[in-house]
Amino acid sequence: MSLIPGNEPSFRESVDLMFNRAVALMDLPPGLEEKIRVCNATYTVRFGVRLRGGIQTFTGYRSVHSEHMEPVKGGIRYAPSVNQDEVEALAALMTYKCALVEAPFGGSKGGLCIDPRQYDEQELERITRRFAYELAKRDLIHPAQNVPAPDMGTGEREMAWMADQYARMNTTDINARACVTGKPLNAGGISGRVEATGRGVQYALREFFRDPRDVERTGLGGKLDGKTVIVQGLGNVGYHAAKFLSSEDGCRIIGIIEHDGALYNEAGLDVDAVRNWIMTHGGVNGFPDATHTAEGAAVLEQPCDILIPAALEGVINLSNARNIQAPLIIEAANGPVTAGADDILRERGTVIIPDMYANAGGVTVSYFEWVKNLSHIRFGRMQRRQEEARHELILAELERLSDHLGDQWSMTPDFKKKYLRGADELELVRSGLDDTMRIAYQSMRDVWHEREDVNDLRTAAYLVSIEKVAASYRAKGL
Repeated sequence: MSLIPGNEPSFRESVDLMFNRAVALMDLPPGLEEKIRVCNATYTVRFGVRLRGGIQTFTGYRSVHSEHMEPVKGGIRYAPSVNQDEVEALAALMTYKCALVEAPFGGSKGGLCIDPRQYDEQELERITRRFAYELAKRDLIHPAQNVPAPDMGTGEREMAWMADQYARMNTTDINARACVTGKPLNAGGISGRVEATGRGVQYALREFFRDPRDVERTGLGGKLDGKTVIVQGLGNVGYHAAKFLSSEDGCRIIGIIEHDGALYNEAGLDVDAVRNWIMTHGGVNGFPDATHTAEGAAVLEQPCDILIPAALEGVINLSNARNIQAPLIIEAANGPVTAGADDILRERGTVIIPDMYANAGGVTVSYFEWVKNLSHIRFGRMQRRQEEARHELILAELERLSDHLGDQWSMTPDFKKKYLRGADELELVRSGLDDTMRIAYQSMRDVWHEREDVNDLRTAAYLVSIEKVAASYRAKGL
């Protein structure tokens, strides 16, 4: 069921409104503007699976928004609320997201109308394999044409099933593993993919706080260290974002909102302890070291420095936007702020780091995984030991010089060990993700600060991404 009140635009209409707001500031030919805005195609598949002594029919979607670059890329979600409008809106966001972070993909998205909690693992595998079969035979799973990934309700397990189903159908395709991303490591995945979206949120906030001009607009001042954070949704994205911000950047997670209420503790919450409690008890209710509130949405309105909506779309809408007190919102979920709420928050001066940038860590590392699968070699395998050998030469020379210059020139403890170790795949993935998030943010920041007619990061993000898509179409002769 949608969280968006009936008196404001739907999720898809919100995406279109935000797109229109940006293109009104651009000089695009009307035909090209329309070509970029609309979805190229949406496929609906209905298939039966024999379960529990009968046949159950399932409905799935795969929407292709833009083929200005191929393959197209986008997750597959499992949820009872999946519908065509939602899938098409998410596919559009994927187009703009990939363009913004310069991942060479068009935008796509998929979904299956199912509550995965109602089926056991064997049943889910049969359903997933049949869904993958229906998509693959239409080239809607294909390493060169359409590359799915995990989304809400899916993960490594489902991607492994889909990749194996595709490989069974295409036994001579040497690049079969590249047909989906987000796979387990032992099935062609890449280190750092599970944490990627949450890690991207962390890197986005780090880059935001590097520029005093940006921080000044929030009124927060100072550095990321010590900032109070409320997280809505402690799934994969929310958990990793909260974990990294608290353990590595000194943030204090004071609120966590889940489906059965919210936890609040001004002194800070232990993110891992809360996560373990949810995994064991199915929710946050009963967690001992915090105040539990049954009406979780109310905690969105509590004072904090940074608010991270990391679950469903539309959680910040016309009904609560005026009560949001956080001066900085970073959209870890897709579409958590409706178009109506966005207008209210912008007028109040709230800074919003938009979803198409903030949660782009997932598709960025998916791109790395796709490249790894096509190259058939793990990152770092060719150069790691060579790097270590070169570093050892330098250290040997430094040690020789220190013998002559005395103890005051000796190396600090652990320096040699740290310097000698070459980068492994995880470190290379994190480095590539950090670089991607920095460059993408800087492209938005430049537009935000330099154009008088742009007063928010969302419009800046749309301007940057739409211009890149338009340039691709122009290069094709459109």
